[in-house]
Amino acid sequence: MTSGVDFTELTGGGGCSIMSATPGPDLEVNGFRENEYAASGVATRYANAGPGSVAPLGEDKYATRVLVRRPRLDADFNGTVVVEWLNVSSGSDAAPEYTYLAEELVRGGYAWVGVSAQYTGVMGGPGSVGGLGEGASGTLAAKDPERYAGLHHPGDAYCYDLFGAVGRSLLSTSASGGSHPLRGLSVRRLLAAGESQSAMALTTYANLFAAEHEVFDGLLIHSRAAAGLDLGEPGTAIDVDAVFAQEPVTIRSDLPIPVFIVQTETDVLTNFRFYRARQPDTDRLRVWEIAGTSHADLHQIGPYEHMLGCPTPVNRGQQRFVLRAALRHLREWADGGPVPPMATPLELDDSTDTNQFAVDEAGNVRGGVRTPCVDAPTEILSGIVGGDVPRICVLFGSTTPIAPEILAARYVGRHDYERHYRAATTSAIEMGFILAADRDEALADAHPDRIPD
Repeated sequence: MTSGVDFTELTGGGGCSIMSATPGPDLEVNGFRENEYAASGVATRYANAGPGSVAPLGEDKYATRVLVRRPRLDADFNGTVVVEWLNVSSGSDAAPEYTYLAEELVRGGYAWVGVSAQYTGVMGGPGSVGGLGEGASGTLAAKDPERYAGLHHPGDAYCYDLFGAVGRSLLSTSASGGSHPLRGLSVRRLLAAGESQSAMALTTYANLFAAEHEVFDGLLIHSRAAAGLDLGEPGTAIDVDAVFAQEPVTIRSDLPIPVFIVQTETDVLTNFRFYRARQPDTDRLRVWEIAGTSHADLHQIGPYEHMLGCPTPVNRGQQRFVLRAALRHLREWADGGPVPPMATPLELDDSTDTNQFAVDEAGNVRGGVRTPCVDAPTEILSGIVGGDVPRICVLFGSTTPIAPEILAARYVGRHDYERHYRAATTSAIEMGFILAADRDEALADAHPDRIPD
């Protein structure tokens, strides 16, 4: 990494500009605060220099954005900072991983830092997914000059070095004096996290930069494609659509830090085709594929589901619980604790010529990480959407009611359903796929009203 990072707090204007459909926990009530910073420095761009290695090509200055949500007091801080590679698929920065993890982050006393690592997050662009946001957008500085004047990004060729440099500077909480985002906190470990396009970036980061940078103590890669992002070019954004046509990439086996990959049904099939990049678990790699989940879901879109215009209700699976459990496991694992539990992959139907999932008698996929909503089902929860639908609807999956006669044959009334649902919840907790702290929230997802009397 070329240099350290200088932080300057951003204030005024219209406030923090970041896409979010759900607010998450009340930070103030929970003893947290939110602040936004300009992070400036010099980053290096690289070219491939053979398998698993890169060579520097040049340097350029940057001044990007960093959003911080952290405990006010060190006594309430667990020592772990989750650094999210913000997602730019909408044409603006979003923090999907924060949305899934927020409950665990706040109750567990983590600090969370969202980094505008990519060109589009600072300079704007059309994005790669229609149906989110307003499409093409201008620079942050143009949208709110009072707050963001001076921010600039030299292009995605520099994003990997930039992300690592910001991470390293977060470890040195006294380096920038009173302006440091984590001042007053005793930082002991950093975990990098990213979802979708950001997960593809972290796949490349894991294979080409993580060992060299020696910044992060673990990586949470959520909803990646079979391949990773390329190394990018100066002055522009990486073409994420090109990733889907590239050859599959596995995580290097000699990485000295733990990597946790969490995938949905959408990621395993569709054009993500992660099944081509499956690899065995090791003492430094865990892969969980979650049954009944899609790339994005109702928890992510919240009250704005209707704005997507999808022909069926979006997926109502329970990946949020599994992701929170994965984060807890990763923190303990990175701290020298036990390796997380293993899970079988989602089961593919090998009786067909095309790749599709094997499903159970209710219509839900077999195998994978099991949650109560698929083991005591009232709905078919899928990450695969058929037909000619907008790309955004493919990503949000579907939810289809199970016919009343099938439910009547499966459960002997509502009390029997509730018994099965509670047992499935207990089983998921005992297996380590749901946290005990989420038991009540998971139980609240039950639907006894759908069971025929």
